[in-house]
Amino acid sequence: MKEATITIGELAKRSGVAASAIRFYEEQGLLSSTRTEGGQRQYRREILRRVGFIRAAQAVGLNLSEIRSALDTLPGQRTPTKQDWERLSRAWQPLLQARIDGLIALRDQLASCVGCGCLSLKSCSLYNPEDLARRRGTGARYLLGDTSRSVLADNKA
Repeated sequence: MKEATITIGELAKRSGVAASAIRFYEEQGLLSSTRTEGGQRQYRREILRRVGFIRAAQAVGLNLSEIRSALDTLPGQRTPTKQDWERLSRAWQPLLQARIDGLIALRDQLASCVGCGCLSLKSCSLYNPEDLARRRGTGARYLLGDTSRSVLADNKA
């Protein structure tokens, strides 16, 4: 008996994901399809759950590379189960916590100079050559983990 399949148009309609995104997911190795004699993509019905998994993983902030790595842990390119999601989501918790911590640091320091001086002419290294954080390197030093205490300590030595 032939396995039930759906077209890319039906997959797009039922999943709420544009056909162009589905083709992109396939190019990225996240989905697979077969082709009819006329070249039309055909997807197994359970691919709907795989698309749902991809969208849920994107919603929690994972990029396609991280999602592909997670899907690669599943045997035979099968669709993730509830148990798979629980296992994978536990593994993502440290990554998500690091992102949360970074966002909190950004929120807490958003109104002040971020250490590169680009947000304030008073702190800009072009107008303020004594900008102490600038000496630690390029970029938004405080958002990269430097603290005003460590910057001051470096400059006292």
